[in-house]
Amino acid sequence: MSYKIVGDSCIDLTADLKKDPHFQIIPLILQVGNTQIIDDDTFDQKKFLELVKNSNECPKTACPSPEFYKEAYEGEEDQIFVITLSEHLSGSYNSAVLGKKLYEEEHGDDGKKIAVLGSDSASSGQLNIALFVQSLCQASLPFEEIEQKAREFIKNMKTYFVLESLDILRKNGRLTGLQAFFATALNIKPVMGADSGVIIKLDQARGIHKALMRMVDIAVREAGDTRDKVLAIAHCNNLERAQFVEQEMRKRAVFKDVIITETAGVATVYASDGGIVMTL
Repeated sequence: MSYKIVGDSCIDLTADLKKDPHFQIIPLILQVGNTQIIDDDTFDQKKFLELVKNSNECPKTACPSPEFYKEAYEGEEDQIFVITLSEHLSGSYNSAVLGKKLYEEEHGDDGKKIAVLGSDSASSGQLNIALFVQSLCQASLPFEEIEQKAREFIKNMKTYFVLESLDILRKNGRLTGLQAFFATALNIKPVMGADSGVIIKLDQARGIHKALMRMVDIAVREAGDTRDKVLAIAHCNNLERAQFVEQEMRKRAVFKDVIITETAGVATVYASDGGIVMTL
């Protein structure tokens, strides 16, 4: 059975995976002031960060239309697995579900199977899920079993992040139910996580270095046995910081694999310059 893994453009694939024909990315639209940018392979992170720096307006994102997802479901593949941003962060999941409905209305029961998986995460979390799904597809497991295992994987996966600032998340309403964090004058950096896709604060520390160390400590404490887990780290314009986190994690635990990737447009909007997103 042939398969395809579809992700919105927050999935933050590695350079090698972007070349893999089993993957297809559905781009979101980024907007800074009057400038619109398609979050596809033409995205230039450094130019975008400079644009944001020089703008008085908060950058925003717009999810893909259901039609874009419907078109992605076309083709010869028998099995489609869709991995989207947390539905608490974007309308991408709802668009993917509606796209599936539109496809089924047009094609009826043509034998194609489509699973839409809300990641309850973003960035490296979506990447981690995609890698897990691909491993099951390569093992030729039945579609229903892959979907079941993927949903269980999502339920158990942990997401952590440390950002220089939460301003973009706050201004775009992504911190719903969480008290806005105002401590930049003291250089206090929050250590954040996700609870069923909802952003939560886990801890805080003075300075980015100590916050990253606190994130590592929390992650290792909560991870349990990591020998069969993939550690995925996404960074926004700071590979050195991502490598530091990898080094500290490897000091404390053994992993099946460690993957470092760079944020594309959507995750760059919310992580901002220097942000780190880690999942396992």
